[in-house]
Amino acid sequence: MSNRFPTWIFAVLPLLASSAAHGETLRQALIYAYRTNPSLTAARAGLRATDEGVPIAKAAGRPTLSATADYQEFVVRSANSFSAPLRAANANANLSFPLYQGGRVKNSIRAADARVESGRANLRFTEADVFTAIVSVYMDVMRDDAIVGLNRQNVAVLETNLQASRDRFEVGDLTRTDVAQSEARLAVARGQLETALAQLDTSLENYLRFVGLPARDLEQPPALPGLPKSPAEAVAIAIENNPQLLAAKADARAARYDVRVAGASRLPTLSVVGNGGYNNYLGTLTSTLPGRVFQQAQTTATVGLSATIPLYQGGLPAAQVRRATAIESQALEQIIFIERRVVAEARAAYSRYQATQAVIQSSKAAIAANELALEGVRAENSVGTRNVLDVLNAEQELLNSRVQLVTAERDAYVAGFTLLAAMGRAEARDLNLFGGTLFEPGFSRKAPSGRLPSEMDFDSAPDSNIEFVPATPVQFLEGGMRPAPREPLASNTGARP
Repeated sequence: MSNRFPTWIFAVLPLLASSAAHGETLRQALIYAYRTNPSLTAARAGLRATDEGVPIAKAAGRPTLSATADYQEFVVRSANSFSAPLRAANANANLSFPLYQGGRVKNSIRAADARVESGRANLRFTEADVFTAIVSVYMDVMRDDAIVGLNRQNVAVLETNLQASRDRFEVGDLTRTDVAQSEARLAVARGQLETALAQLDTSLENYLRFVGLPARDLEQPPALPGLPKSPAEAVAIAIENNPQLLAAKADARAARYDVRVAGASRLPTLSVVGNGGYNNYLGTLTSTLPGRVFQQAQTTATVGLSATIPLYQGGLPAAQVRRATAIESQALEQIIFIERRVVAEARAAYSRYQATQAVIQSSKAAIAANELALEGVRAENSVGTRNVLDVLNAEQELLNSRVQLVTAERDAYVAGFTLLAAMGRAEARDLNLFGGTLFEPGFSRKAPSGRLPSEMDFDSAPDSNIEFVPATPVQFLEGGMRPAPREPLASNTGARP
C-alpha cells in the first residue's frame, strides 16, 4: 500500500478513471457507488414514483373536460318513422368542476405529501446503508491485505528458522525434535496464509459487488467527522435525525390523513357540470310528410349543479374507516419500535467504537512487548537457555498481536461509520463527496398564487425529481465537524496476489 495522498487530491473527480499507478481512496469508491450503485438508483426511481402521488391526489380536485365524437350510418330505417336520415355526425363536450368532496382531496394531498417525506427519508436510509456496506468492504480489503502480508512475512521467517534448525541439527547443536517443531509450525503458517488469501478473495469480490469497480491499492481512509462525545449525545442526534425514524413519523402522518379520506366517503359531494352537443345529419334528414322540412344541424348546451348524497353504501365507508384507523395505530406503534431500535443501535455502535479504540491501544502495547520478548528469546536461544519451541511461540504471539491490531483498526473505523449512520450523518451531504453538489429530490408541489394549479406546475421530465442542487455539507476531509486527530491505521505491508 502506498502512503496517504494530500487532501486536495480528494476533490478531483476524474481520478475515478485514473491509471492503476495511483491508489484508490475511500472517497472515490463512495462517489462511484453514489452514481452507479443499483440499490441507490432503484431507490431514486422509487422516490420519483412516490412523488407522482401528489399530482395524482391534486387531480381529483381539478376540473375535468372530455369530448366525444360519433359518426353513424343508418343502414336499416324504421318504416313508421316520419323522419329517416341516412347518416349523422355527433360531438359532445362535458365539463365537471368539483366544489366540495367532503375533504377527500385535501386530505389525500396531505397524505401524499407525507409519503413524499417518508420516501425521501427512506432514500437517505438506503444511501447510508449502501455507504456503510462500502466502508465495511473497503476496510475488509485493507485488513485482509494486511493479514496476507503478515502471514507471508511469517512464512518467510519460519522458512529461515527451519533452514537454521536443519543446519544446527547437522552439527549436533539441535535434536530432530527441534527440526520437527519448526517443520510443523511452517506447515501451519502456510495453511494460515492460504486461508488469509481466500478471505482476501472474498473481500475483493464483495468490494466489486458494492462499488462496481475492482479494488486497487486502497489508500488509508480519512478521519471520521462528527463523532459524538458520549452515548447520550449519540442517542439525542439519532432520535432527531435518523432517516428510518423520520420515515416512520411521516408514514404515521399519512395514515392519519388516510382516516379522514376514508371518512369523507360518507359525506355529500357537489360539482358544477356543463355539457354541450352538436348534431348534424349531413343533409340526409328528410320527412315523409309533404312540406315538412327539418333542420339538419343543431347545437345544445347546459350548465348546472350536481350533488351526490350517499344514503346507504352497504357498510363500505365504516369498514374503510376501521381499516384506516387500524393502519394508523400500526404506524404509531412502528414509530415506537423504530425509536427503540435506533436508540439501541446508537448506544451499541458507540460502545463498539470505544471498545475497538481500547483494543487498538492494547494491541500496540502487545506488539511492542512481543517484539521485545522475541528479541530476548532469540538471544537466550543462541546461548542455550531457550529452545526452538520458545522462539516459535514468541514469533506466533507477535503475529497474533499484529493481526489483532489491523483487525481492531478495521473494526474501529466500521463501528465509527456505523455510529454516524445511526445518527443520520453518513450520507453524501454529510461526507461532502461532491464538493457541495448532490443528488436531491427537486419536486415542486406548490402552485403559483393567484391561479388554479395545473399539470404544468409539476416537472414532467423522467428524472425531474432527482437533480443536482447546491448543498451545505459537513466537510468529510477538510474542516467541518471532525473529531480530535488520532493515529492513522497501520500501513498495509502486504500485497494482493
